[in-house]
Amino acid sequence: MYYATVVRSFSAAHHLRDYQGKCERLHGHNYKVELQVKSPIVDRSGMVTDFTVLRQALDRLLQRFDHQDLNEIKPFDTLNPTAENIAKLIYEEMALKFSSRKVKIGSVTVWETESSFATYAAH
Repeated sequence: MYYATVVRSFSAAHHLRDYQGKCERLHGHNYKVELQVKSPIVDRSGMVTDFTVLRQALDRLLQRFDHQDLNEIKPFDTLNPTAENIAKLIYEEMALKFSSRKVKIGSVTVWETESSFATYAAH
């Protein structure tokens, strides 16, 4: 199996509902997002897919979140905007774009800080 990964970032504010602690108050993160795709084969040029295509698709999605209060954006207006839930949403939306016999989403990892992250992968 081949894997190709791109890393992008966005900045956003959020607060956690049903949580007791500092994160229940509005605060922000400089999120880092790792999008990994997988394929059992490479194309004629030796690639799983073009990194530029992956970056552009992920950038289009992340524009929706950049410099926003995530709690005001669907589905996070009702769903807690945790790193886990953000990773799952990105995975599901990217899977709509990269879901062929050849290329599928492998995983999405969302970093809130340099030492805290969550990964979503459907198996």
